[in-house]
Amino acid sequence: MDKKPFRTNPAGKAPNRRGLKNIGFLVILALIGLIIFASYSKPSNLKEVALSDVVQQANDGEVKKITIKGNDIEVTKKGEDKPTQKSHKEAGSSIYEQGLNKNIEGLEVNPQQESSSGSTWANIGISILPVIIISAVLFFMLRSAQGQGNQALSFGKSRARLYGNEKEKVTFSSVAGSDEAKQDLQEVVEFLKYPKKFESVGAKIPKGVLIVGPPGTGKTMLARAVAGEANAPFFSISGSEFVEMFVGVGASRVRDLFAKAKKNSPCIIFIDEIDAVGRRRGSGMGGGHDEREQTLNQILVEMDGFEQGQNVIVLAATNRSDVLDPALLRPGRFDRKVNIDLPDRKDREAILKTHFEKKPLTKDVDLDALAAKSAGSSGADLANIANESAIVAARNNRREIRSTDVTEAFEKVAIGPERKSKIMTDKEKELTAYHEAGHAIVGHILPDSDMVHKVTIIPRGGTGGVTWFIPPDDKSYHSIIEFKDVLARMLGGRVAEEVVYGNDRITTGGGNDLQKAAELARDMVVNQGMGKKLRDQVFHVDEGMMIEKLVHERNYSDDTAKVIDGEVESLISEAATRARLVIKANRQKLEILKAKLLEKETVEANEVLEILKGSVMPKTAALY
Repeated sequence: MDKKPFRTNPAGKAPNRRGLKNIGFLVILALIGLIIFASYSKPSNLKEVALSDVVQQANDGEVKKITIKGNDIEVTKKGEDKPTQKSHKEAGSSIYEQGLNKNIEGLEVNPQQESSSGSTWANIGISILPVIIISAVLFFMLRSAQGQGNQALSFGKSRARLYGNEKEKVTFSSVAGSDEAKQDLQEVVEFLKYPKKFESVGAKIPKGVLIVGPPGTGKTMLARAVAGEANAPFFSISGSEFVEMFVGVGASRVRDLFAKAKKNSPCIIFIDEIDAVGRRRGSGMGGGHDEREQTLNQILVEMDGFEQGQNVIVLAATNRSDVLDPALLRPGRFDRKVNIDLPDRKDREAILKTHFEKKPLTKDVDLDALAAKSAGSSGADLANIANESAIVAARNNRREIRSTDVTEAFEKVAIGPERKSKIMTDKEKELTAYHEAGHAIVGHILPDSDMVHKVTIIPRGGTGGVTWFIPPDDKSYHSIIEFKDVLARMLGGRVAEEVVYGNDRITTGGGNDLQKAAELARDMVVNQGMGKKLRDQVFHVDEGMMIEKLVHERNYSDDTAKVIDGEVESLISEAATRARLVIKANRQKLEILKAKLLEKETVEANEVLEILKGSVMPKTAALY
């Protein structure tokens, strides 16, 4: 329990290698600079003149002193205290041989012994400078190679992060909702805390627990809570961290991870997004030596190799359990499967209370009402709503979060932010108002549709307007009649344009509605067995197995495909006909709701209900 595999060196113990490298590099640069300075820097302000001019000036009595240093000549003219000119003579010759008169009155010729120190240092510098530079280059190359070698040696080490020593640990009380999942995981906690209690009756500790659920439902948080409840170390790693471009690295990291876990038992290994390495083998990609498959093989071997008494449990999370290799899911590996669904209303309220707990709220904020209308939201969505509410309040310079802030945040998360800056012409506003009013009327009148929550012609996200329907209760099952009412509701906007402007004046505003309607109709026929001619038959193709789509034929004939297309067309046509009957029978209500939208831009649920009071349901639009 007290072992810490990831221990850093205390401050002052390990040398600062980077600092030493920098100091050594600066010393070498300074040495090179000094050598160059000593060798070549001889500052001089003397004017360069020809030797014949020096002799001529001296013979004319203009020169006071001539100083000879080897082959260099410095000239001091009369009336001056320092040399102002310089010249050079040939080696081995005398200045008198160049025509200088020996008997010039007042001329001082001062021959001096040439200093050899400068040339000596220059020769030394030229000799040792290449040696120093080459030595420095070799030194840094060797140091760099040594560092890369150390990195290569640690390449196969696990990159798992160790948790369990935090002051504020995550427990089941920190995770709102998911009561059934907590109950399933509570036994894992008992195994870790009291292993002898189970071993005494011959029970074996489960080797693996697979947590399955949609994104944002708190799979990772629950895994952390298991470790917190059991007070056990928690190794966390993502499935993608096993796989690198080098063959064998993933398998090596798996071995290193399980070795560390055994040394720290009892503990938990958590592999997030295990489908990154645990996909079904033999898919045709990468061959038998695919790096991902080798990593999966090593995981299978390690989980099979757990000895009794090790008390190491592997938790894994994924939202695609259907693509996992069967060998991972067999008993003896992932013995248990915990499903986490999207939270229901009670759980949503508990999650909202958890996220709003430390946020200042006014008394008018109703979290129960927010939980009721946020059906289908995950825990992450609810956390985002709470955070956006605080952002809205802070943006408006308020210290407390109001109900209007929560509503604005909820709508922003659910259907996108308002785009009030988008300028629409009066004609476009009228068209949008008719379109959204058509959705609202058809959805309100058809008996198995959801309730209208809000209608707006303010652009949101990528849409020109929104008609928002919210179910009164959470639903687990849907009937054919419900789906057909939803189809008609989806087509209500396009049909309203057709009724008002004519069949040739319909616009592209309903393109997204048509796409969603086609997807729903095809899902009804292909996946739910809700067609008329193909009732109770499904033709599902797994969306995750793209390779099988490419290399295998579909499991139905061309004739069946034509029947499916006909069924989809029939459902769409029937929905459009029902929507048309409803809108024509309530044309006056359509005009009133359109006018209200043009006036206020956004109409709430109570106003919509008031406007549509007394609307009629045509008998020919009913389903029997």
